[in-house]
Amino acid sequence: MLRHALHRLVLAVPVMFGVLLIGFLLMQVVPTDPAIVRAGPTATPDVIAEIRADLGLDEPLYVQFGLYVWRLLHGDLGASIINNVPVSQELGATIGPTLELMFASLFWSIPLGILLGTLAGYWRGTLIDRFIMALSVGGVSVPVFFLGLVLIWFVGFQWQWLPFTGRGGPLWTMDGLRSIILPAVTLGGVFVGPVARMTRTAVLDVLSADHVRTARAKGLTETLVVRRHALRNAMVPVITLIGLQIGFLLGGAVVTETVFSWPGVGRLAVGAILSSDFPMAQGTIIVLSMGFIVVNLIVDVLYAALDPRVRAV
Repeated sequence: MLRHALHRLVLAVPVMFGVLLIGFLLMQVVPTDPAIVRAGPTATPDVIAEIRADLGLDEPLYVQFGLYVWRLLHGDLGASIINNVPVSQELGATIGPTLELMFASLFWSIPLGILLGTLAGYWRGTLIDRFIMALSVGGVSVPVFFLGLVLIWFVGFQWQWLPFTGRGGPLWTMDGLRSIILPAVTLGGVFVGPVARMTRTAVLDVLSADHVRTARAKGLTETLVVRRHALRNAMVPVITLIGLQIGFLLGGAVVTETVFSWPGVGRLAVGAILSSDFPMAQGTIIVLSMGFIVVNLIVDVLYAALDPRVRAV
């Protein structure tokens, strides 16, 4: 198990380096000069040239990238061009709300998706199966922003049941719980469908396996057969899908945080890109990429824990 985890961790290093390189190059092709953004529209060419030299923008690209990686290795993400605040400080203030939103979204969507997929797989071909599959297809098809706007209009504006703007406080407070419900339902709503569909497929495959027939022949109840013998083995492909979907969920968090004015990393990234704040944009890219890599590393470890064949590779 430890060897498998270390192997995956080593493979994540070149992936992270590629993310840094691509993110750096993307910032270079944006048709905006960071020196002009910092200096302001009325700055003279001499002032702009001085700022470019101070930021190291007059160096070749490979030198700029080398200096950028060197600063990252020392924990220096740079400072915002707009307000001159350290990027790490801004990210530190927004990572917590984003993690709260991710946790709240996964807390209800994963169990519900697994439950619906198990019911659809067990009652295959019935009205229950068709209803759940239609519901999952509808959930996958609805865009995140559209679902968020519908919830804002009805639940927040028309009925005024829940707040729909900003973060009311930490997750363990009543105001924080009320303010996170609509963003969590919006973000998690697109997660239920894929999990339910994959769980249904996996449960169908496992229910026809020999060990399930043996368990039934021994006289075990159907609940015990499904829960202990079918569902556990069906979780291997489901966990893989969950890991991949969490990565896409990070992209959905950008839209959700923008729609609900949630003060997270996604909203910070949108603001940094719109204002041409390159150091802040690069910092958010690093954080979101690291989150995706960490989630996939955890999924690989869980995959090896559930499937002994993976540990033998």
